[in-house]
Parts: sequence; C-alpha cells; structure tokens
Amino acid sequence: MRTLTLRRGGRVAVTAAQWHDAFGVVTRGRIQLVLRDGAPGPVLGRGAGFYLRGTGARALHNPGRRTARVRILTPRARTVTSRSTPQTPAAE
Repeated sequence: MRTLTLRRGGRVAVTAAQWHDAFGVVTRGRIQLVLRDGAPGPVLGRGAGFYLRGTGARALHNPGRRTARVRILTPRARTVTSRSTPQTPAAE
C-alpha cells in the first residue's frame, strides 16, 4: 500500500502499468479524474473508492485548495497463504 499526496492544483499521470488493478481511496481532500481527451471527469471526495482500470482516465488532479491524499492498494503477484492455528474446545 502506498499514499499519493497531491498539493493544491497538483496532477499526476496515470499509466496503465503503474495502475493496473490498483484500487484508490481518497482519504483527504478531493481528486478529479482527467479523461483521455483532456476533459475533466468526476470529482471524488473523502471516502470515495475507485478503480482506474476501464475509466479512460489519464491523470488525477487536485481541484481543491487543500492537499489531497489517496491510498493506493495493489494486489500482490504471489499467492498469500495463512497458517491456521489449532482451535481449542470452548469451555462448557
């Protein structure tokens, strides 16, 4: 997991390799998607979650006056296994 911080008016390009299967959550401020043709897209506020895959977005932009933060979650390439712990019978 990583945090993307965009200052007032800041913009970051969206590249397919970097954002493939990534899920973002706006944790502070607002983020606006910039579409492939340069047109402004939807504005997402605090608590909004989004995938960029299939949206046609080419950038993320902070339209607000405050610094915006987005938490980026990307699935791991390898399979994660968990160990089970022996269960003890409940006391009756």
